[in-house]
Amino acid sequence: MTTETAHRADGTGHADGAGTWAVVLPAERYEAERLVHHDTLELTGLTDVVRPRPGDRVAVLADEPPRLVALGRVTAPTQRHREDPDDPQSPVEPGTLVVAYTRRTFDEPVPADLLAFDGPLTALAPAAFRALVDQLGPPPARRTWLVSLDLPIEADTPAEAVRLFWSYVQDLGPRELPAFVSPSGDELAMQAFVLGAEANQDPEEDD
Repeated sequence: MTTETAHRADGTGHADGAGTWAVVLPAERYEAERLVHHDTLELTGLTDVVRPRPGDRVAVLADEPPRLVALGRVTAPTQRHREDPDDPQSPVEPGTLVVAYTRRTFDEPVPADLLAFDGPLTALAPAAFRALVDQLGPPPARRTWLVSLDLPIEADTPAEAVRLFWSYVQDLGPRELPAFVSPSGDELAMQAFVLGAEANQDPEEDD
């Protein structure tokens, strides 16, 4: 049986030849994808004989408990490859699975505890994939947000202060630095976020 025949025989094939799959992210990779925006999800180390093909649809899930956090389509790898989301210069590796995100729902994941997964990559029946997608509903309307990061920095010159600023941002990142976000035109609604979640920055309220 050829790979293409097996691809269709496992129940994931559609009339247009596209398959449907689930990718389960380990905890650390899920946190990295949730904290920093990436256009694609790139995974290595998959040993499955039957693999997704370009154009196949993918449900991206976090584990424990299983929940849908994104949708995407398989695309061909490019010369640039991010095995480590924090290292865009990591080298190209053979067998990389690249999924281009088509929708993200990291902030409001959908329960997927009725699905059974066989490792990090699992073929999904089209009906199961559609059931996950239907739970998402229509995408929310996009709007403009103002995001800021204020750091008090001691330096000899403004240029040196800027260099130190970017050094702190690279070293500490979203896991330690609070970012402040508000809807455009409504700065009084500003909220602080650390680790991708709202975080109280008023020490008096913690007492």
